[in-house]
Amino acid sequence: MEHSTVDQHAATVRTLVDLQLGSESVPLDDALGRVTVADVTSPVDLPLFRNSQMDGFAVRAADTATTTALPIAGEIAARAGSPAALEPGTAVRIMTGGIVPEGADAVVPVEDTIVAGDAVSIQHPRSAGETVQILRPRQAGEYVRDRGSDLRAGGVLVAAGTVLAARHLAAIAAAGLATITVRRLARVAVITTGAELIAPGAQPRPGQVFDANQVALVALVRSTGAVVTTAQRVPDDVEALRTALTDSAAVSDLIITSGGISKGEYEVVRELLAPLGGAVEHLAMQPGGPQFTATFNGAPVVSFPGNPVSTQVSFVVFLRDLLLDAAGLPHPPRSRLPLAQAVDSVAGKRQFLRARVVNGRVELVSGPGSHLVVGMAAADLLVDVPADTTRLEEGDTVETWLL
Repeated sequence: MEHSTVDQHAATVRTLVDLQLGSESVPLDDALGRVTVADVTSPVDLPLFRNSQMDGFAVRAADTATTTALPIAGEIAARAGSPAALEPGTAVRIMTGGIVPEGADAVVPVEDTIVAGDAVSIQHPRSAGETVQILRPRQAGEYVRDRGSDLRAGGVLVAAGTVLAARHLAAIAAAGLATITVRRLARVAVITTGAELIAPGAQPRPGQVFDANQVALVALVRSTGAVVTTAQRVPDDVEALRTALTDSAAVSDLIITSGGISKGEYEVVRELLAPLGGAVEHLAMQPGGPQFTATFNGAPVVSFPGNPVSTQVSFVVFLRDLLLDAAGLPHPPRSRLPLAQAVDSVAGKRQFLRARVVNGRVELVSGPGSHLVVGMAAADLLVDVPADTTRLEEGDTVETWLL
């Protein structure tokens, strides 16, 4: 039997899973981690008005050059309202964020003042613990935040293609915007198959196993920014699978299944979907040799083998980057690193070995078996061994895929 390559099947999956999702408007509370589709512009100047950078006194800078003490004419707090204009030769107590009144062009920090009764003397630190009055006249603009000094109305708050973090949301909120237009997230359904599967936490009977694949696939889908629409577990029953697929296709852009695609009996995915045009591909790949693709009620279906390591590796190799692209998120890096040990590989199969980095070198953490979930958990990367490589020596460099 001729086997397809990993790259050939990856091309098949890319063609099938065409996630052109468009955009949607979401509240800021739901926008963390989402990706902007266009530049977000401000409808207002930031700051909105001229305000004080410090707690202190709003003054005319010219008055500080000739006057040793200024009468205090009032107080301005950081609250709504329009303060009266500042009269020449006076000062107004002002709090951080308060509107700087007309007539004032500088703020003297409270640390540089001494208040005596209804007057304020403006001090200037000469050395530690020593102050003298009016040695340094204040300059216009000191400790005053001018309107629009951060951004003018119409300027770009956040650029297109930005993965929104807290700092971006704060800037958008400061401009008074309550919603933001972002890429729509892919909607993905997960179906695990097998009469032997039970939920974690249940009491297993002989022959039953806990369904690790559903937990893994839901987490993997969410890690790409996509939304899990449904997560279902079905036995080896064609009609149960048909119902699950029908429900999933109605609300999803993509359906992922695990199990039920091999050549043997009770292969429920193959039994249902092959007559509808689904195709099994046998890949020159370990783990994850059998792969299956189909369309059901207009929704693409990508089916992975049922062994848990095969399922997880298959997702990383064939779907992770597609879903990240749909969300506008970056791919995990790949890099070349030296091996900490010699490695033998199966001739004619591209292997994805589980490993971790120790002191800058790649150390394998388990054997190649597709059931070794603990070894998979101990890994932080996959080692990509080409199909034509049968032996790698200690110190040889290999391509690694970050998990």
